[in-house]
Amino acid sequence: MKRKMLTRALSVLTAAAMLTCVWGCGGEDGTENAGKGSSAASVNVEPIAAPVQEEPGEEPAQEPEAEEEIPTIPDDMYASELTGLPISRELAMQRPIAVMVDNEVTALPHFGTSDGDIVYEMVNSTKNNRITRLMVLLKDWESIEQMGSIRSTRPTNIMLAAEYNAVLCHDGGPVVHITPYFNKGFVDHFSGTFSRVNNGKSREYTEYILPGDLDKNFGDSVSRDYKDGFSPDTPHFNFVEYGTKTDLASLYERTYPTKQIILPFPHNSSLLLFNDDTREYEYYEYGNQYFDEINGEPLSFTNVVLQKSSFTKLDDEGYLVYNVLGTGDGFYITDGLAKSISWVKNGDQDFTRFYDDNGQEIAFNRGKTYIAIVPDDTWDKVQMNAEIYQ
Repeated sequence: MKRKMLTRALSVLTAAAMLTCVWGCGGEDGTENAGKGSSAASVNVEPIAAPVQEEPGEEPAQEPEAEEEIPTIPDDMYASELTGLPISRELAMQRPIAVMVDNEVTALPHFGTSDGDIVYEMVNSTKNNRITRLMVLLKDWESIEQMGSIRSTRPTNIMLAAEYNAVLCHDGGPVVHITPYFNKGFVDHFSGTFSRVNNGKSREYTEYILPGDLDKNFGDSVSRDYKDGFSPDTPHFNFVEYGTKTDLASLYERTYPTKQIILPFPHNSSLLLFNDDTREYEYYEYGNQYFDEINGEPLSFTNVVLQKSSFTKLDDEGYLVYNVLGTGDGFYITDGLAKSISWVKNGDQDFTRFYDDNGQEIAFNRGKTYIAIVPDDTWDKVQMNAEIYQ
């Protein structure tokens, strides 16, 4: 398994020590407010020196610039409703799947997660030092070589899978808590119907999706194609025009250079670091950079969403459900910059929408997205460290 110690993370932390955004802290002179209400962020920004003015001189003659060709999506492809990137038109009506992946260190290494289009991470229980679980959504599930390991689901995952019309793939869950949500009928699911792999671990860490597993699950009772009015014509996010890019700094006065994101998930110490070369955020946990065991690829994202949510504790075992129906605050982070946002989800099958301070829907860059559902009682422990601009 390919592993790298967190040396780059430490170097970024050192470089960023002079300029840190810690959500929930108080402001000083020169501080900008990055959010609304309880999700306010304070950023201490050192002034940037004004550029030296040069004496005017004769401008050299300039050749006329050639018109830039606007890229188009090939005729045999369409823009995925999950990423906005071109994929085969043959997949257009195929429903995505949402796969519950165990995130305990014993379950590592993971297989197939880098193929996901959207990855959710959220605390699974208030016990066990608030361990998280991943939910990986992907459209092209027929290309899976191996994915998992598969573990149980929670009520919040059912609600989130429903807004994609995704088929939830899991292995059971706390029956008394998940059954009422399944009984609402707004999500199809496969439970405990996947392959067992002899990996030398105890049984709960041996279940994976292998080729053919999903084919044998889909049938007359569960459709492969979208239903309930869902369509590939409606992107899940408000993507920018194909071939263009969202520049948060040019759109908003208050944005924050963000090279690292430290999440309040103490069990596995999740964080994301910005790669200047790829312009993506790479995932780390348990003190190491995360790599997919199938292909050796890092788990990386064009877009990062931090979604603050209150929650209801369901029992003494620490099981909980997030209040993801309603409204709340958060951050949208892309291309090294962060912007405070609000989110809205009105109904079980409604998309979660993300808005700026003016009530306009945030324009997402096209690419993969990571979404962390952050409990409101630890929101002030989220840390965002910024690059120092000389």
